[in-house]
Amino acid sequence: MKRRAFITLLGGAAAAWPLAARAQQPDRMRRIGVLMNIAADDPQAQARIEAFLQGLQPLGWTVGRNLQIDARWAAADAGLFRRYATELVALAPDVILASTSSAVAPLRQATRTVPIVFVLTIDPVGAGDVASLSRPGGNATGFLLYEYSVSGKWLELLKQIAPGVTRAADLRDPATAAGIGQFAAIQAVAPPFGVELSPVDVRDGGEIERAITAFARESNGGLIVTGSAAQAVHRKLILALAARHRLPAVYPFRYMATDGGLIAYGPEVIDQYRRAAQYVDRILKGEKPADLPVQAPTKYELVINLRTARALGLEVPPTLLARADEVIE
Repeated sequence: MKRRAFITLLGGAAAAWPLAARAQQPDRMRRIGVLMNIAADDPQAQARIEAFLQGLQPLGWTVGRNLQIDARWAAADAGLFRRYATELVALAPDVILASTSSAVAPLRQATRTVPIVFVLTIDPVGAGDVASLSRPGGNATGFLLYEYSVSGKWLELLKQIAPGVTRAADLRDPATAAGIGQFAAIQAVAPPFGVELSPVDVRDGGEIERAITAFARESNGGLIVTGSAAQAVHRKLILALAARHRLPAVYPFRYMATDGGLIAYGPEVIDQYRRAAQYVDRILKGEKPADLPVQAPTKYELVINLRTARALGLEVPPTLLARADEVIE
């Protein structure tokens, strides 16, 4: 999303909010920083920001009247995450919305006082971002993406939809504790399925293409794509490589299946931004992140793309179809 389009979005959202809601808040301008893991022109970007603004709407916050938003888009670049974290903290916001663990870490390095509400994070306790899920204890709290145990479910689904798979490449970000943790969780459940697991790093597009191309030279392979900022940025490349090399693949989010991926299982991503608005509102009204428990997802979605299954020559078991929340014909 371009800067002009982003400003238009904010202005349009403000114009649509009811006058009654606007009257609920004092006129003093409050400032929210936003550090996103994807690029501004990513199709997911507008949907996520819009969901956040829609969550703020009934709580009485109006952009341009009592609310200012400063957004930065790091596009899975570690250097940009650090730079933008410093920039946002320097603006002295009342609260910062952080998307993924990759955004939380540099923000926590830049400040231990500015409140941070995070979304799409994995293992914030292990990363040291909170003391515990029930009592975060510091200046950060928010919404858990999923537990590591979900990673093992992806391997199970891959074997159900493609029983011939005996080799699986785990696409993960090795620079984060979550990337290492997800790989370990899959590795722990792999032996009973008779699958040899190999890590594939997703730091940049060239690395992804070389690794998947090399992996695909041998038969009976499949892909497990784990959640990370890099996965989100490079998802079109990953989808294209899976199709090109005819590799069955399981993905962590619905939007990857709707974009052509074989099967996806994971939480509803956009909903976390709506829920984050509630925590931002509570902090703006005086509550502390230390006292707001980290919340787990409320819903997981299983999505199967039958078009992709047919292109790969796979027959999806009826029992798996019956469990799906959405089937793309």
